[in-house]
Amino acid sequence: MRPDFGLFGLHREIDRLFNEFVQAIASNDGTKSLTPNIEITETDEAVEVTAEMPGLERKDVEVSIEDDTLAIQGEKKVEENQKDKNVQHSERIYGMFMRVLQLPSGIDPSSVQAAMSDGVLKVTIPKPAKSMLKKIEVKDASQAEAKKAA
Repeated sequence: MRPDFGLFGLHREIDRLFNEFVQAIASNDGTKSLTPNIEITETDEAVEVTAEMPGLERKDVEVSIEDDTLAIQGEKKVEENQKDKNVQHSERIYGMFMRVLQLPSGIDPSSVQAAMSDGVLKVTIPKPAKSMLKKIEVKDASQAEAKKAA
């Protein structure tokens, strides 16, 4: 054990190993899964979802909304120039991914915008207009029937 490793270094290493183990179990084929880290922020006008996807381009990512569900999916492919090389060690993750998030009800899918820059996807979801309370006058049933008959 390195002298600078210490208790905190051991703790970090155990966390890293545990996370790798959980990711391997979570994926179907026993390999690590590629899951983008996201951040969700909210303003008075919109909900903003930011996803980190280093190494991906716009063409590698698809964003869709169905009902009240936002789906972000894509694929990180092995680089073409890597195929001819004998990789000795790699901690990079390749493959398909999908993140699904529940949205507030009443979202208009046509108003949602997505943009990607430097491997960061930003999805802006305008909030639906708040419904206004409308009071309905309660009338006497006999008066309502009389109006219908006339």
